[in-house]
Amino acid sequence: MLSDSPQNPLYERYASAEMARLFSARHRFATWRRLWIALAESQRELGLPITAEQIAALRQVAGDTDLDRVAELERRTRHDVVAHLRHYAEQADAVHPGAGGILHLGATSAFITDNTDVLLFREALELLAGRLAATVSALGGFARRTRTIPCLAYTHFQPAQLTTVGKRACLWLQDFLMDLTEVRHRLATLRCRGVKGTTGTQASFLTLFHGDHAKVRALDRLVAGRIGFAESFPVSGQTYTRKQDSQVLQTLAGLAESCHKYGTDLRLLQGVGELAEPFDAEQVGSSAMAYKRNPIRAERMCGLARRLITDALNGPLNTATQWLERSLDDSANRRLVLPDAFLTADAILGLAAHIASGLVVRETVVAARVARELPFMATETLLMEAALRGGDRQHLHEKIRVYSLEAQGLLESGAGENPLIDRIVADPDFRLTRAEVDAWLDPVAFTGRSAEQVTELLDEVVAGALEGVVAVAAAGPRV
Repeated sequence: MLSDSPQNPLYERYASAEMARLFSARHRFATWRRLWIALAESQRELGLPITAEQIAALRQVAGDTDLDRVAELERRTRHDVVAHLRHYAEQADAVHPGAGGILHLGATSAFITDNTDVLLFREALELLAGRLAATVSALGGFARRTRTIPCLAYTHFQPAQLTTVGKRACLWLQDFLMDLTEVRHRLATLRCRGVKGTTGTQASFLTLFHGDHAKVRALDRLVAGRIGFAESFPVSGQTYTRKQDSQVLQTLAGLAESCHKYGTDLRLLQGVGELAEPFDAEQVGSSAMAYKRNPIRAERMCGLARRLITDALNGPLNTATQWLERSLDDSANRRLVLPDAFLTADAILGLAAHIASGLVVRETVVAARVARELPFMATETLLMEAALRGGDRQHLHEKIRVYSLEAQGLLESGAGENPLIDRIVADPDFRLTRAEVDAWLDPVAFTGRSAEQVTELLDEVVAGALEGVVAVAAAGPRV
């Protein structure tokens, strides 16, 4: 049945169900209640008059949020946190009278919203680390299988020297390894806001504990520990510094950079017929041109990556424009940008791993393109060998230049195979036999240490980088 609700393609088409759940209203509001309980438990532990029965009542109704009731209260209060707080208090009081009265003691809304954001970031970054591991593993397997297949390397998208298919895959893989390092660093250094009060001075908590600074500091540490953080920010205004948002968004933008580079390269290589992304048995490439096999996954990955890169600009803008202890102009922006950034990062990494697990190498096309260009690449070797046999280097260089331009002209006119080697061998000034030249034209000899570099990267770097990270592959593109 068609719905009148507005569409959100990130949730409906692109991001995984796991990431969508993390940023769902239900999970967010369940986290709010988790924070209220952590605050009350920590305050009770430090001596405030809060009973075990009151805490038990909070726990009993923690999973029973009535979003319709919250919406009704928010229409009246025009404040989302207050609406949830009053609803939670109503429910807790129904179980144990007075239980709702201990909620939010000394806290401000930012205690709930900021700490929740960081908790969601942590869960989402852990999922992205798993997605990265899946991408690295899939690309690593592809690189190992194709490490010895010679192919053209391109600079300026013009044929350069040779590399191997696997070596090129390692260029993509290395970028993703850097992203994994950054995600793990961000996870290790994330800080919660902690318990800081209205403008970050902790004055309300100092009142609650009758001027006992040690207990206020202990409360901050206890709450941070209860929600899984080694420490909170030492100081804050009403909110934690938005530089942390900016750092997180830049980490996500880094993922987008890698995915876009990978996707663009795939699209170029599919365009010249060397590689192909997965193509389902009943997949349709075009509604008009039934023969087409468009690289839709790589294209989608690039399009979403651009969105993420531009969204990440909101991080530094929000940080730079905060007024004093805080202003509210970041609020609506963050509600949109931060969840969407994580959902987009999840979507593109799911595509990256899915593509890598099904990449197809068109080996005959790759070999034909190598054969077409290899004579040009071999000319330096032939020039040196001919010079060693007594030829004039400058004279021979000019002949190679002329023969090369003629050969390029014939190839561009569709004349078939490259005639360059035939012309050099037929020229007595080079003193080279066909058998000798053919032996020097083995494509593998022009790939340098490409195959060895693949093995070294996979065995010496990738294995260690993936240690402790469980690969979490997405179910695959939903559409």
